Amino acid sequence: MQGETSLSFAADHPAFAGHFPGRAIVPGVLLLDAAVHAVQQALAASGGGVTACQVNSAKFLSPVSPGEILSLSWSDTGKGQVRFGINGPGRQVAGGVLVFGSTA
Repeated sequence: MQGETSLSFAADHPAFAGHFPGRAIVPGVLLLDAAVHAVQQALAASGGGVTACQVNSAKFLSPVSPGEILSLSWSDTGKGQVRFGINGPGRQVAGGVLVFGSTA
């Protein structure tokens, strides 16, 4: 399984109120949440049920500004692991490995 989608976080998102005033950046937890939800939706669409997700590894490589258009891609590496990458214009923003448990 593999896939790709675009992401953007509006400037009025509540997370920006405290992260960081005067120089807002997208918190890493929002990037991880977007990756987890996108992969869970893809798994559900392919008939798989998911109960839990563990972040096996994650690296945040470049700050993201509100409204910036990002590309999220993922691919199954086997054994329930999914590698994801998030890219902004001309740069990698984040990446990591997620481990999913099934409902079966």
